[in-house]
Parts: sequence; structure tokens; C-alpha cells
Amino acid sequence: GELQRLVERLHWLQPLQVAGSALAAMPEVKRLNFAAQAQTLEANQMKELPDAKRHTLAVALLQRRYAQTLDDIAEVFVKRMRRMHYRAKEALENYRAESQQRTDELVSKLRQMVIAHSTDGEVADRFTAVDCIIGDQAQELIAQCDDHLAYAGNNYLPFLPKFYRSHRVVLFRFLAVVPLHPSTQDESLVQAIQFIQTHRGQRKTWLPLAAEDPIEEGADTTPVLKLTLNWVPTKWWTLVTGEKNRATVPTQVHRQYFELCVFSHILLGLKSGDLSIEGSSDFGDYLAQLISWPEMQDYLADYAEQLGFPIEGAAFVEHVRNWLVNKIEETDKGFPANADVYFKSDRLVIRKAKPKNRKGAEQLRKLISQRMRPVNIIDVLVDTELWLQWTKHFKPVSGYEVKMENPVARYLATTFCYGCNIGPSQLAQSLSLFDRKQLARVNQRHISDTQLHDAVESVINGYNRFQLPKFWGVGKSASVDGTKWDIYENNLLAEYHIRYGGYGGIGYYHVADSYIALFSHFIPCGVFEALYLFDGLLNNHSDIQPDTLHGDTHAQSLTVFGLAYLLGIKLMPRIRNLRELTFYRAGTQVPCQHVEPLFSDTVDWALIETHLPDMLRVVLSIKAGKISASTILRKLGTNSRKNKLFKAFHALGAAVRTGFLMEYIHSAKLRATVQGAMTKSESFNAFVQWLAFGGMGMLRTNDREELRKRIKYNHLVANCAVLYNVFEMSRILNELAQEGHQIDPAAVAGVNPYGTGHIIRLGQYHLDVERQPPQLQYDLPITPPDES
Repeated sequence: GELQRLVERLHWLQPLQVAGSALAAMPEVKRLNFAAQAQTLEANQMKELPDAKRHTLAVALLQRRYAQTLDDIAEVFVKRMRRMHYRAKEALENYRAESQQRTDELVSKLRQMVIAHSTDGEVADRFTAVDCIIGDQAQELIAQCDDHLAYAGNNYLPFLPKFYRSHRVVLFRFLAVVPLHPSTQDESLVQAIQFIQTHRGQRKTWLPLAAEDPIEEGADTTPVLKLTLNWVPTKWWTLVTGEKNRATVPTQVHRQYFELCVFSHILLGLKSGDLSIEGSSDFGDYLAQLISWPEMQDYLADYAEQLGFPIEGAAFVEHVRNWLVNKIEETDKGFPANADVYFKSDRLVIRKAKPKNRKGAEQLRKLISQRMRPVNIIDVLVDTELWLQWTKHFKPVSGYEVKMENPVARYLATTFCYGCNIGPSQLAQSLSLFDRKQLARVNQRHISDTQLHDAVESVINGYNRFQLPKFWGVGKSASVDGTKWDIYENNLLAEYHIRYGGYGGIGYYHVADSYIALFSHFIPCGVFEALYLFDGLLNNHSDIQPDTLHGDTHAQSLTVFGLAYLLGIKLMPRIRNLRELTFYRAGTQVPCQHVEPLFSDTVDWALIETHLPDMLRVVLSIKAGKISASTILRKLGTNSRKNKLFKAFHALGAAVRTGFLMEYIHSAKLRATVQGAMTKSESFNAFVQWLAFGGMGMLRTNDREELRKRIKYNHLVANCAVLYNVFEMSRILNELAQEGHQIDPAAVAGVNPYGTGHIIRLGQYHLDVERQPPQLQYDLPITPPDES
């Protein structure tokens, strides 16, 4: 039903697509802006517009809706395929648990046979002993062994047909309506797609491939497509062709397994960019979005000078190689004196650091908590607005709305309504100024995702004027982490999250070292979170501009490290399972004295040198705003055999991550910094969830754009609360100093602005924009300690 509705919408929108020719010269950003304007207008308002404006808005909106519908159909396909593979893996685990006894019996038989064969005596006697053990079970034992070997090496593929049957109709419908195109000259997968579509109605188990022999008279004249099967992976080969040797030229394919193999490779192709969907937003041809080679040359020299590395391939490789050699030599030289790191049975062990105890921090925290004045959460929003005027960023999206009465009050009420997840119906009962429709109308027509981001940055800039946050960080680093939000199960963004349990999506936040959140994003559960690692920094235009990024363990990816290096971002993720990570030699230095056992591979410098221009083109396209870093990482995150960019970024990341790991092993201070940064992110996650107290913690909408706005609203409310807390803490610290208290800078560095005990969330709300907030006081009687 879900797909059928999307297909019907696609068929309705398809004849209306004229934007490709009518708006060809218009930048993509402008088209999206026009589509957003059209979305906020009703039919009678559209009729009142000048003809040229009305037609432009309508065409832009139709193109946007067509692209979103294609995205939704592709998401249905991706989710179905992922679910099938996940359930097949579960079935393999269940099979292993159920067949454990039989496996044990087979091993026992093998042991008895080996013992019998090893016994001293005549050969005939040994064969007789083996015969006694096998008895008349020879064929049964062979069959059991074949069953066991069919699933060897975590091979769950034989279980896929069990779950495929109920999805087959949907998957073929996807092929029928979605225009798939290869991004390279390799047409083999496209031919395979045509083959399974041609034979969709067949019920035979095996389908013949094209034969070289002439067709005999009276034979079946059904056209048989000739296929190239060199793209079929080894783990699929036997299932698809029935042949165990890849050198053998197959004459037939197993219909069901071949269909599954093709659909699985369509999934990989969409993820890696080897396949694109014409007209789609998320699954379009990402190579077409990159800047041209002449444009790249205009920016390249300045960008390389800014980051301090050469742009010629050989010189760049030499630059990175020398850096890596220095890091390895520094770590090796300091290893004997490194008391926290040692080898145990050839495995590196890093002692867990003791928590940093900031003297007097707990006592200061209690003093501050006792003096914090109770405040209603809506008064927090009012006061921060009167201080900073952050609602100035909210205005009619279309530009054709009638002027509202008392707009600031409406914007504040709407921010409170959606930022605390209360909802317009519920808030209208507690706040008598506005009814449900008025709140919903302001949200729909006056506040966009971009405007919310601008308001957030206004609060960040106001926060950055305070002296107190400088005790926690100077704004040069940020940490990134996500927290789960519950949403409806039938939402396209909803996925079951294994770690958290339940269906939902992820609120993904970039938190500065000074505790203020710089960026927020809403992403599906189950995706690789590191895909969205850089979007926050690249879209952050506030006064706080970090150049170092701390991520959770998902940021350990080599491709992420490679892209970070060329973007000029120093990546410092939390490291887990260090023993399982590959360390890469630079290839030029002599063997290390102390850390040599860590290395098991060498950086592929030739690959980096060859593809450096392609990598720089990608990076400059991101910097120019032509394509997002998350889109590129989504494509580079899949090890496609045709994706040379993946291999190049992977090779560069091998060098960069190894250099970081050397620093991580060598420096206890760096390890503490990484751990402390992620603790700040985790604290912020708890803070935003506490503020979203309405709706029983569930985001009650199925609209993807609206879900993203709800996260931004909540982020805005959280930042206002953090700023208000810093204002109150600054006031209290000044009071304590005037009363003669000795304030230790180290103790101030040990507190944080996420206190909630003084914030009143529930009750009858009163919104008074005429109230007089206290005077802002940015300075403190003490200066931050030097952390250098």
C-alpha cells in the first residue's frame, strides 16, 4: 500500500516536470527556496501572484515533490532489501544454534576417524576401523557436511529466498517505475536488470543464458539475453550459476538467486553511486553535482595555501608521508617512558585514565545550584529574545503573508510549542493567547529549517560574548553524537535501533567544547552516523569556528579520516577495539624498535598520487556548496569495485588515521581530551531530551521536513536555556566574589551549564514580552586557566 501510493503520486507528477528546461539556468539553492515558498501558500494566495512568479513557484514545487517521491520510493526499496538481509543473518544464527548438536556429532565422528586412521597396524585394519565408525551412514554424513559447508564463512545468502517471496512484487515494481542509470561505462548490471525483468513471469528454477549454437528448427524462439557475469561476487557465484569454479563459463542462472543477487547489487549501487536515479535528490548522479575542472583550478591554489599542503601529486604524497614518519618515530621513541601503554602477549594495552578531579568543583556546583533563581521555561525564551532578538530571523517564507499582530509573541509561543514537543492543541489549552490553528500556521508559513538555524546562530553568538564559557573551551573543537527520538513506525525515516531498542530516528548534534550546540540534524536509525559528521561544521557560520572534531567510534572509518584531512578538519574520534584496527607503515622508515608489532600493512601512496585531483575536486565541490559532505560520504562509504574515489580516500585515510593513532598512543592528554569531549555531547543529549517533555517523548509527525524542524526547534530552546544558565551562573560568581569567596578557576572549569533544577517546565504559562529582563553581565572577576 505504501509503495502503491508513492507510485501513483509519481505517475501524476511525471507529466508535470518542466523544470529541467524551464529552470535549467537557475541555481539549485534558488529552486529549493522557490519550492519552500510555494509550499507555504494556499491556492487563493497563489492565484493572486503575478503570472511569472506563480508559474516559477509551481514549477519549482513540482520538481521538488517529484524528486522527493523518487527518494521515498528508493527508500522503500532500500529498507526492504536491508530488512531481508538482516532477517537472513538472524536465520543463520538460529540455524547454527539449532544444529549445534549435529555439528558436535560430526566433529566427534571426524575425531574417531582420525584416531582410527592414526592407529598402528596394517592399512587394511585402519580402513576397517574407519568403516566401522562410518557404517551405513556415509551418504547421510556427506549430506550433513554439505549442509554445514553451505553456510560456512557466515554465508547467510541461502536463507534469503525464504524472505524474498513476500517482497518480490514490490521490488519489481520499483524497477518498473524508477529510472536507474549507471554512473560509469559498465553496463553489465543494467543488462542483468533487463534480463530479470524479461524473465519475470518465468517459473523455471534455471534460466538459460545466450548460446553460441544456431537455434534448431522448432525450438523455443524466446529471445535469450547474453549476460556478462564477471560482476557476480564469489559468495554468490555457486548459488547463481551452479558452478563451483569461476573459470567455468556458465550456461544458466538460478532464477531466484540471480534476482536476489541483482537486487542486492542495486542496493550497493545506489549506496556507492555506481547507480543513480534520474530526477532524484538523494540518489541522483553525485558526479554531475561536482564543480567543473576549470572551476576547480580557480580555487585550488588558494585552498591549498590556506591548508598548507602542496597540490601536485608527488609533492602531496611526500608531505603526508613525512608527517606520518614523524608521528611514528615520535611514538616509538617515547614508548619506553610511556607508563600507561604497554604490550601484553603482543597486544597493545592502554591503561584507563583516572577521572580528572577538579578541586572544589562539587562545592562550587552546590553553591551555584542553591542561588539559581527559579524561572519558567517560557520566561527563559522571552528573556533571551529581549537580549538578542533572535526571532528577527522568522518571517513569512513566501513574502506574501499579511502582517501579523504581535509577531514576537507568536514566534516565541511557536518555538516553545514545538521545541518542547508540546504540540499546538495541548499548548492552546495552557496558553490562552493563541489557538491551535494560529500556532500551526506560524510554524508552517513563517518558520523554516534555515530560519531556525539562523536563530540558533544568533544565540550562539550571544553566548560566545560571555567570559564563563572560556573556562570550558575556546571554541576550537566540537564533539558529535546522536540520541534516539521516538517516531511513528510507519515513517520512512523510522528504523528499529538495535542499541536503543524501539523505532525512531537520531537527533545528531555538534556540541562545541564550550558546551553550546552548533548544529543539529535528524537522520534515520541504522545509517552510518559518521556520514553526517562534517555537515555541522561546514554549515556553521557562527562566531565559534572549530577546526577539530571529536566523534564516537563510528568516526574511525578510513574514508572519513581521508576526507577530514583534505577539508582541513582534525578528526579525533573515540577509539574502541584498538587491537582490531589496521596500522599502516609509511613504507620508507626503518622498522620501529618498540611499536613494530602494531603494523600489518603499508599505505598505497601510488593510489593517492594518481587520484589526488579527483579527491580535491570533491573537497572543493563541498566547500563551494555544490554537494554536501554527507552525500559524498554516503557514496564513499561503500566498497564498490568501480568506485576509485572510495579506494583513494581509503588510502589517504589509512595514513591519516595511523598518524592519529600514534598521537593517541603517545599522549595521555589527547586521550583525556577525546573522552572529555564526548562526555559533553552525552550531557547535551540528556539536556535536550529533558526539555522535550511533551508528547511522551515521541515526535508526532510523519513529514520528514517537519521532523527536521522539530529537532531544530528543540535545539533552539536548549541553546536559549544554556545561555540563560550561563547568565545566571555569571551573576552568581560575581556575587560570590563580592562577598569575599575565593573562586578557583579550576573549580569553575569543573561545572557545566546543563543544570535543570531551577527551570519550571509545567503549569499555566504566561507569555509577557513587555517584561524587563535583568541586565546582561558578560565578564567575571577571574580569568580562565591556560589549557595549553
